[in-house]
Amino acid sequence: MLRAFASSAKGFVGAWREEQAFRQEIGFACIALPAAVWLGHSGAERALLAGPVLLILIVELLNSAIEATVDRIGLERHVLAGLAKDIGSAAVMLSFILLAVIWLLVLVDR
Repeated sequence: MLRAFASSAKGFVGAWREEQAFRQEIGFACIALPAAVWLGHSGAERALLAGPVLLILIVELLNSAIEATVDRIGLERHVLAGLAKDIGSAAVMLSFILLAVIWLLVLVDR
């Protein structure tokens, strides 16, 4: 269990060091998570507001892993390599859309 935690910590540190988008999304989460706690009227609302924020970080970590793997395989341009990176980026974008939809639904329905 300690080894798994150490590997996870290395992953976080690596993402923080190498991925500007991850650093930006951590900054966003530092604002959005307290806002979710403050704006939510119940535990369920707080969870609904906070969940997509954490999901964005998860999807960004997976996207960064895909990009690192593609870059490790080779730096030459390849249609499938570009497609893999674009699909990962689309997943991050969809997680932001999910955040917007949930926040609108929760906060407007008052």
